[in-house]
Amino acid sequence: MLLFYWPSVFVFAHIPIPDLVQQAGMSDKSVHFVTYWILAFLLFCAVNPNKKVKWNRAVVWWVLFLVAAYGIIDEWLQGYVAGRNPDIMDFFLDVTGALAGLVVLTFFAFWSASLVITGVTIFILTNVTRVDMADLLPVTNGVLHMFAYALFTILWIRYVHLRTNYELSHNPGRGYFPCAVMGAKWLIVMLALPVGLLLATKLGSLVLGRDFTCSEMIISMIGIGVVVAVAGAGALIRRVRKA
Repeated sequence: MLLFYWPSVFVFAHIPIPDLVQQAGMSDKSVHFVTYWILAFLLFCAVNPNKKVKWNRAVVWWVLFLVAAYGIIDEWLQGYVAGRNPDIMDFFLDVTGALAGLVVLTFFAFWSASLVITGVTIFILTNVTRVDMADLLPVTNGVLHMFAYALFTILWIRYVHLRTNYELSHNPGRGYFPCAVMGAKWLIVMLALPVGLLLATKLGSLVLGRDFTCSEMIISMIGIGVVVAVAGAGALIRRVRKA
C-alpha cells in the first residue's frame, strides 16, 4: 500500500492544479492533513508491522523525521509547479497530520487503526473540505463514495474475521463469537460499523450545513452491500467445500 500511495501523492502534488479546481477555489488544507496522516500511518506500519507506537523507540522519531523532511522537499518543489506555491501552513498541517497518524497507532494496532484512519478520513473529506464535490465533480464524487465505503467495509470484515479467530482460539469453551456463523447475527455485525459511519458522516453534513443527498447515501450503501455480499458468498463457498 505504501509503495502505491507515496508515489501517487508525489505525482498529484507536483502537477499543475486543474482549472476546474482553481475556479472553485478549493482549499487543500484539510487534504494536506489527511494525506500526511495516512502517509505516516503506512510508513510506520511498513517498518513495524502489527505493532503499536512506543514513543521511547527511535523508529517512531525516524518515521516522523522522514515524513517531515519529505514535507519540506514537497513544499520546495511545488514552487516550480505552475499554479502552486510553497506554504508554511501546508507544512505545519503535514507535520500535524503525521503526528496524528502516529498517535492513532499509539492506542490501536494495525487493523483497528486502519478503521479509525479510514473512517475519520471519509468524514473529513466529506464534511471539512470547502468545496462540495457533489457540485464540482458529480460522477467522480459518486465513485469516491462507493469506493471509500467499500474499502472501509473490507477493513471492518477483515478486523472482525481476525477478532473472531482470536476469540475462538483463546476462549473455545465460551461458544461462538457472534459472527463466527452465518446468519442474521453475521449480517448485522458486518453492516453495523460501515452503516454507522455512513449515518454519522451524513449527520455531520447536516450539522455543518453540507448537502445531504439521497444519491450519495444510495451509492455508499451499494459499496457496502457489494462487499458484504461478496464476503458472505465467499464464506458460504468455503463452508460448502469443508462439508
